[in-house]
Amino acid sequence: MSKAAELAALIGSQTAQGNKNFVINGAMNVAQRSASVTGLGDGDEGYVTLDRIRHTAAASAGRFTSAQTAISDLPGFLNCLHLDCTTADTSIASSELLVLEHRMEGQNLQQLKKGTSSAERITVSFYMKTNKAFTFMCALNDYDNNRINTQQFTTTTDWTRHSITFVGDTTGALGDDSGNSLSVEFYLHAGATYTGGTYSANTWQSRQASDNMRAVGIGSFYDSTDNDIKLTGLQVEIGDVATAFEHEEISTTLLKCQRYYFRWTADSTYDSAISGFCLNSTQAFGVYNMPVRMRNSPTMGVGGNWNIFTNGEQAATGFSLNRSQHDTVMTYMTASSGMTAGSGCLMRTNNDDDAYFEFIAEL
Repeated sequence: MSKAAELAALIGSQTAQGNKNFVINGAMNVAQRSASVTGLGDGDEGYVTLDRIRHTAAASAGRFTSAQTAISDLPGFLNCLHLDCTTADTSIASSELLVLEHRMEGQNLQQLKKGTSSAERITVSFYMKTNKAFTFMCALNDYDNNRINTQQFTTTTDWTRHSITFVGDTTGALGDDSGNSLSVEFYLHAGATYTGGTYSANTWQSRQASDNMRAVGIGSFYDSTDNDIKLTGLQVEIGDVATAFEHEEISTTLLKCQRYYFRWTADSTYDSAISGFCLNSTQAFGVYNMPVRMRNSPTMGVGGNWNIFTNGEQAATGFSLNRSQHDTVMTYMTASSGMTAGSGCLMRTNNDDDAYFEFIAEL
């Protein structure tokens, strides 16, 4: 098919239109938590650097750094996810695992028609660059129905756009809700629990039955401290053709990311964050409105030094979540004494320009 005919077909099938990419932050431009985290690999990583990219790792002797890294050698892209192996692990226990994962809500995936006779093909495309040739595994993981489909790919030392098309799955509809229904995964290191089976490319299988086939034949990111992996331009779309990567304004990407995670960070040493009032001599109450409705009622994390600015500055002894809703949270801040019930107050940073609070509604 000629390029013109291919484009016409794509437009006719509507896959060339906006919002074709199911992935959020595929250009790796948003990193609310941190631009770089070291010493990863102990089995409790989760979301650590770039928004919407989850690091799933079973405990290993291997360690790595995950970072948002600027790039200048791939036209159209300025950032990537960069994994750097800092401690090698060449004695691989059976349960070891390192996976990059992007999870998606079922209610955003109904056009895939999964579980019906009209199930759509799905194409995953991405740019990857590594220090040497690796064989890794790309998978679609159906959490709702415990099904998985895997395909190997081989990297190069140059930026290479990989395009992998998965057959439609006529078994198992995805939930029409805000839960984690489907993820795209990259298996970068695995033990025999995940590599001891027989590779069956582009075949939907029961996940429990195929655990030992998830990562058959892959290399190991941990086999040398020389190893690094760079990833950007991640796209998941309907159809069997990888269309041009769908770029969007950074403000749009940020709001999409903030549905799952929102972080407020101080801009100065004394920076007001939440306004409220004093309940009594030791406790203040405040309300914070989210910039976007979150996926569910979030949990809260807080770091750094805080105070309550009221009729006399009070050093905070605690900062916690009182009540959580999708778009509004109510917080408590406590001090040892000195506040007046009914007085207005500000919850602000206390000589700390690294102080933050975060709200988490991740998949």
